[in-house]
Amino acid sequence: MRIATACLVLATLGTQAHAQPVLVESEVADFSVVEVATGLEFPWSIAPLDAGNLLVTEREGRLNHVNVTSGEVTAIRGLPDDILVSGQGGLLGVAIHPDFDQNRLVYFAYSKGTERANRTSLARGRLSEDMSTLEAVETIFDVNFDKRRGYHFGGRVQFMDDLSVLLTTGDGYMHMNESQNLENHIGTIVRVNDDGSVPFDNPFATTAAAQPEIYSYGHRNVQGIAIHPETRRAWAHEHGPRGGDEINIIRPGDNYGWPLVTYGIDYDGSIISEESEGPGFTSPVWQWTPSLAPSGMAFYSGDQFPGWEGDLLVATLAGSTLLRYEVDNDSVLTEERMLSDLGQRLRDVAIGVDGYVYLAVDDLDGRILRLEPVVN
Repeated sequence: MRIATACLVLATLGTQAHAQPVLVESEVADFSVVEVATGLEFPWSIAPLDAGNLLVTEREGRLNHVNVTSGEVTAIRGLPDDILVSGQGGLLGVAIHPDFDQNRLVYFAYSKGTERANRTSLARGRLSEDMSTLEAVETIFDVNFDKRRGYHFGGRVQFMDDLSVLLTTGDGYMHMNESQNLENHIGTIVRVNDDGSVPFDNPFATTAAAQPEIYSYGHRNVQGIAIHPETRRAWAHEHGPRGGDEINIIRPGDNYGWPLVTYGIDYDGSIISEESEGPGFTSPVWQWTPSLAPSGMAFYSGDQFPGWEGDLLVATLAGSTLLRYEVDNDSVLTEERMLSDLGQRLRDVAIGVDGYVYLAVDDLDGRILRLEPVVN
């Protein structure tokens, strides 16, 4: 298996607006790293609106409009007043409805409750024409389990081709065994219609005692999800414990095994499970040991990087890298590691309408970066 590392060839990225671009050599396409916006407090998720505008969430409870030309960041009013900012929780993933041009609907995940009893929720609202306000905001789904402490919320939002919505959740860290319990949404990926109702073809829609919104289960903390451009299946990655971060192809009704099977061990070195795979459990197509803490993910499609067309991009936190994978249907062929010399925790990666790649830097003074191809 070929693993390559992209190397940095110019100065390190500055922290001021309009900082000197960084030039990077990649296997397929050399590119520069350009700072688009700064001053964001732990930016968490990017949703491109059009060629000049992004929506960006901050974990601390703010939704922003970012003008990618001027770098101007404008807070959007109208968010719920019950967002719980605690630990890993706060305002999380954001996505626009596929028919946004007609309905202007924005979907977002957030944590709510208290530090001792909290859950992940999915809400939606209509973005005003001037992009200043979310209107008619409503919560359309709540995880049905109050977990203790502010860990493992999941929180990514992904539309499917039929306009249903996937929401990732986490196991709450202290409640790992609940990932095998279909009576709650802990450690699952849920699927709802765009109004929050249950799709009739969900795998457990008619299963007694199971939560009908569950699409897949046996997950630890799913932090990235994207739709494969050809197979149209959902791919997702999740944090393992100490080792065993995974990329999985999500199939309705499948059990991904946590915590009964895992490639990782607990943080104190103890064994969680002796098994890494087993009958009845769906195995990952890729796993990282040691852990890189994968965050956002996206399949590339656009005109700016034709050599990356159809490749999977994964941002990482602990690894401080952007990973590029060549894939063939349900298989991962090669890995390339990029941007490690920058030393930045990358919380999200998104493909802009303009074909550029946008990254969110996870920091108290976080930034939005753009990758632009270098024409030789």
